[in-house]
Amino acid sequence: MNDHDAATRLSTLAHDVRLRVFRTVMSAGPAGMPASKIADAVEISRNNLSAHLNIFLQAGLMDVEPSGRQRIYRINLTAVSDTIGYLVADCCQGHPEVCDALGKHLRTSC
Repeated sequence: MNDHDAATRLSTLAHDVRLRVFRTVMSAGPAGMPASKIADAVEISRNNLSAHLNIFLQAGLMDVEPSGRQRIYRINLTAVSDTIGYLVADCCQGHPEVCDALGKHLRTSC
């Protein structure tokens, strides 16, 4: 991970519709969601959603798998974890215990 990759991923999330899409797909867990259900949940057209999903795929924040006539989208948890890790890698000038609250929050959120 480098600054460019982190900035690309963060800028992908820095859009209100994409943030809603991300949170919706994240809520589905490892099973993921078909694009049609994402569009319905976020209340946007499927064409508009397609453009947003492509941005997620290019940033590496989501994966897609064909399933019959549908495409199932899943959050790439490794990429999300790597991005968060990159953001806090140099936390607290050698005192990582200060960041314990962040780790606790992440564990209780999942």
